[in-house]
Amino acid sequence: MSKAQQTQHHILEQSAILFNQQGYAGSSMADVMRVTGLQKGGIYNHFSSKDELALAAFDFAVQQMQMRFLGVLKGKRRALDRLMAILSIYETLLENPPIAGGCPLLNTAVESDDTHPALRERTQLAMTNWLNLLRGIVQRGIDRGELQPTIDPEMIVTVMIATIEGGVMLTKLYGDLVYMQRSINHLKTYLQQQVQT
Repeated sequence: MSKAQQTQHHILEQSAILFNQQGYAGSSMADVMRVTGLQKGGIYNHFSSKDELALAAFDFAVQQMQMRFLGVLKGKRRALDRLMAILSIYETLLENPPIAGGCPLLNTAVESDDTHPALRERTQLAMTNWLNLLRGIVQRGIDRGELQPTIDPEMIVTVMIATIEGGVMLTKLYGDLVYMQRSINHLKTYLQQQVQT
């Protein structure tokens, strides 16, 4: 990795954490300069604007989450094992996050809803990719006879994401991991009930 690439990676990593913790609107270029240790010119050598940096930092945060998913899915073939592996990420997400500040999808979706159309579009794309991953796991489980043939993959995926993100939000709001633990435990039971017997 060249020095320029190292600098760009440093800017992305630090900005991703900053935006995930303080939000895009709540973070100034002075904040970016503070967390990166660079002057404005050094940042603008790599990113033409705060908007461009925000999009790239979001992509970086999502990539860190995807790497965590790929790591836990490696070697797991059965649908239930794959879904449980994904849940295991969220059991430790708030204590050991790939990006500090919680789930970047949830944080960015809430913030960008009406204020930043390009960031909202990027968040929708990332969420669609997550939906597709889960949907594919469930559908392959049905096709292979591992999951009940009558279940609706869309229902499973919606319940999983809504429960996970709700658990993240409540845990962050109250500073109590019990909300995430309850959410994950509920989903484990729910998913085990979908297994073909």
